[in-house]
This record gives sequence, C-alpha cells and structure tokens, in this order.
Amino acid sequence: MKLSCIIVDDEFLARQRIIKLLESHKDILVLAECRNGKEAIDEIKLRTPDFIFLDIEMPDWDGFSVLKRLDKIPYVIFTTAYDNFAIRAFEINAVDYLLKPFDQERMDLSLERMQKILQEKSAARLSNKIKDIIKIYNKIESGDQESMFELKRNGRILRIRNEDIVSIHAEGNYLALKTIDQKYLYRSTMQKVASQLNNYSFIRIHRSIMVNKRFIHRIAYKGNSEYKIVLKTDDFLMSGRSYKKNVISLLEDLND
Repeated sequence: MKLSCIIVDDEFLARQRIIKLLESHKDILVLAECRNGKEAIDEIKLRTPDFIFLDIEMPDWDGFSVLKRLDKIPYVIFTTAYDNFAIRAFEINAVDYLLKPFDQERMDLSLERMQKILQEKSAARLSNKIKDIIKIYNKIESGDQESMFELKRNGRILRIRNEDIVSIHAEGNYLALKTIDQKYLYRSTMQKVASQLNNYSFIRIHRSIMVNKRFIHRIAYKGNSEYKIVLKTDDFLMSGRSYKKNVISLLEDLND
C-alpha cells in the first residue's frame, strides 16, 4: 500500500533527518517539505496527503494551530523535542508522537502503525463499496423504477438507467441528463434528483452539477477551494467552493 506524506518542520536538518529515515520505505512518497505553518496549510490543502509529519513548535503557528486551520485533518505523526505536548497530541487522535532525536527503529514502528490504520480504513471502505454496488445491481435487475429515469420523447416512454448517466446539470426548469453520447432534458429539480440518487454513485460538486463517480478520471486543485474534475469522456467539470468537502471525499475514493 503506497502512502503519501508531507513533512512540516522549521528546521532544515530535522526535515532531512526524516527523509533519510524514510529511504528504506519505498512505499512512502514525500509530496512536499514545509518550513512553517503557512506553507503547511497551503500544501496540505493542495496535495491532500495520507498523513503528515508535524513539528509542534514553529515560529509562526505551532502544529496544533495548523490543524485548527484545516477543513480536513490528515493522519498526524507529531515530531518534537519536548514531551509536554504528548497528552494534547493524542487527544486529537495522533497516530504517534516522535520525540527528537528518534532513530530508525522508532520511525519504523511509527510507520507500521500508520500502515495498519490506513489498511483497516481502506478495507472498511472497500467492503462498503461492494455492498453499495450489490444493492444497486439488485435494484436494476429487479426493474426498480428508482434505478432509472423515465421521460417522454416523440410520444414514447424512454428509460435512462442511472448507471449510464455521466453527469446531471441544472438548466432552467429542467435537468440535463448527459450520457456518453446523448443529452436528455428531464423536468425536475436538482434537490429532488439528488435525494433520489442518494444510494447510487452520484455526488454533487456544484449547486447545479452532479457527477457519476464511475466516470471520474482525475481531480486537480485550481485554488480558492475549487477543483477541476476530468472525466473519462475527456470532458471536465468545475466544482463550486461550497462543495469542497464533497470533492475531498471523491479524492479519498480515488486514492483507495
């Protein structure tokens, strides 16, 4: 299981020490090094690492202040020269607390804990995904009307399966249901359809856009809490700032 991390420490030698100890762990990817709290917040929001090495005492904001400024807190391995912060660190569910100077054996133990936690989390998510897929499949096989949209076209009833829809867009009093090669207008509201698709693989990324997670290729952060979502159809969608948490959950799914 490959993991990504960010190293946050105001001391250059301390950052280099961590990098050195990580050399024997080929499954750990260092995304960035940060010298202060401001850099840490920017990089964590941009790169969404699996976990961070976080120094507690830094010149601008201490480690706890950094975490308070994050919408979503990654797993944390605290690194510090002082042991008087240990209780506070574990109150926020820190994975570990490394007291400087720490050696290879202590680093290995810390990473072992991290691997175990993330593997258990991934296993639980995978199990839930499989259950959801089976539930959706059973609904489709049984002809459940909730698994498709019905609309009239040229005097005939046309049924569009949920799983064939790439994205849904609000267009006035209608919703545009977009498949790989077609667009269908459906009279309804985004709020009503969002509720209808609650148990399927759709997620709302904008006030007027929902997307089928199965058609997402990759996600890129564009700044100001907005993301560019590239689809497997080679099209792309832009998220709304107020839907940032939904996009972060998408990133977690893609990284599993």
